[in-house]
Amino acid sequence: YAVPRFLVRWATGRSAATVAVSTALRDRLLTLGVSEEKLHVFRNGVDLERFRPLPKDRCKTKLDVGRCVLLSVGNLIELKGHDLVIRALEQLPEFELLIAGEGDLRESLESLAEQVGVAGRVRFLGAVPQSELVDIYNASDMLVLASSNEGMPNVVLESMACGTPVVATDVGGIPEVVCAPAAGVVVRQRDVDSIVAGVRNLLKDYPGTDATRAHAENFSWNSTVSGLCELCETLVARAQS
Repeated sequence: YAVPRFLVRWATGRSAATVAVSTALRDRLLTLGVSEEKLHVFRNGVDLERFRPLPKDRCKTKLDVGRCVLLSVGNLIELKGHDLVIRALEQLPEFELLIAGEGDLRESLESLAEQVGVAGRVRFLGAVPQSELVDIYNASDMLVLASSNEGMPNVVLESMACGTPVVATDVGGIPEVVCAPAAGVVVRQRDVDSIVAGVRNLLKDYPGTDATRAHAENFSWNSTVSGLCELCETLVARAQS
């Protein structure tokens, strides 16, 4: 990616500071030659008031879903790996799958669900407003994120803030937040069998809602905003001196 690489180097070379949303992204910037002194990590936070645990039975009834529910959230594009989650469902007969998001791959994903015989257990919700996502997270038993690339995905933080643990691929900053049993499981390989194993392992040692929520509370916006404000004040003072 010669042009983006050039632009990143150009921008960071002229900046007073560069902020990465994960240590993984910071490390990638270092490989591009960005000065270590300029680099700061401030992870994405989550709105703990908007995303919170709600009575699970009530949310399941509201969405008309059963006892074992997987959730996949994100634009319907190849990067997000919704196809892998659909294929995994074939080996998880007790689960149904909600997919929240819209995109060009919707028709092909619906066809895939038909081909592997799970169409009756997959529901495409389309684009969902944030105000409605809280009910969907709470109606689900785990979020499955099968992305091939991420920075610091908000959906992981939002799900955990609702008390719903996560099965996610080992990309970007995901291992930095899914870093305790209460958070869920990180799968090292991005394939169907690994996703199935991740779901099974999480189900075997399923954390309580309170424990998952408590883990998410470590990622409130307060510390991120405080750190950014402090950085800006330092830069302004340096420029004025």
